[in-house]
Amino acid sequence: MKEIFTQLGQYIGNTAAFENLFARAYEQNSWFTPANLTYACQTWAKTLTEENISQWLSAYDLRAIKPKRVLIVMAGNVPLVGFHDLLCVLASGHQAVVKLSSDDKVLLPHFADYLKEIAPKIGARIEFTEERTANFDAVIATGSNNTARYFEYYFGNKPHIIRKNRHSVAVLTGEETQQQLFALGRDIFQYYGLGCRSVSKLFVPEDYNFDLFFKAIYPYKDLIEEQKYANNYDYNKAVYLMSLFKLLENGFLILKEDTHYGSPIATLFYEYYTDINQLKARLAADAEQLQCVVSSGFSNSEVPFGTTQQPALWDYADGVDTIEFLIELSASSF
Repeated sequence: MKEIFTQLGQYIGNTAAFENLFARAYEQNSWFTPANLTYACQTWAKTLTEENISQWLSAYDLRAIKPKRVLIVMAGNVPLVGFHDLLCVLASGHQAVVKLSSDDKVLLPHFADYLKEIAPKIGARIEFTEERTANFDAVIATGSNNTARYFEYYFGNKPHIIRKNRHSVAVLTGEETQQQLFALGRDIFQYYGLGCRSVSKLFVPEDYNFDLFFKAIYPYKDLIEEQKYANNYDYNKAVYLMSLFKLLENGFLILKEDTHYGSPIATLFYEYYTDINQLKARLAADAEQLQCVVSSGFSNSEVPFGTTQQPALWDYADGVDTIEFLIELSASSF
């Protein structure tokens, strides 16, 4: 398995050969620009190395797996967002029944076809379905809070992992370097902020100087040239101004003081804090709403600036160990 996944990673990293593939993906979903598709594939190529795969799978005993049919219901907010779930199912010896999002139906089938070429027995354990199916033993489903209720209703009687909305935040102290703040820009703007690992809110001290932040992220200004992003920027700015909200903005990003975690596209919420320990307690209490907390020296589980979209293979979504779930599924008697 290690060798096969490594070879797959090398293939995925060959983005120069994917011009037509990327064009089809962009035609289907115009948020999937060639730049974002290239970033997603190259990130996976850097992740699927022999060293990383060995470190990931060495933590598990996968020798006595009894194969089950695992339905994977994938989201489509960012490219290849369900790829890790597929790798987990394959690595644990199960059969993957994949329901693709209508927003991301191009890349994964292509890479599955490559897998079938280099490893027919592994590739044969992947099937794609367009229809609702009852022929499965367990479910891994990712969606919004609304779709999660639907998933619970239809899949609640099966072993399952059902993921809901999560958001990522950054905690700033005012001592960050310009390099750190520029890296934070990647966490905010990559994939236009559409992912659960995209930073959608800042926590800042009361005397925070936003000029430093705006100066550091200025190199991302060309985002406003993307029509869909610009439309969201203009719409949200108009709505906020008509509602007489106080805003900070720099021509391509709106900052709005707000207690919520999830901000719209082209908008970043912020909130002031006065006591760092109280903030730690609040974020700990809201852990189920959060995917990443970006900071430097804030907590042991923090994510370094600029790395939210580069999770390791063992960084499981929502903190739920998917491989462990699949091992336990193999031992069940249903």
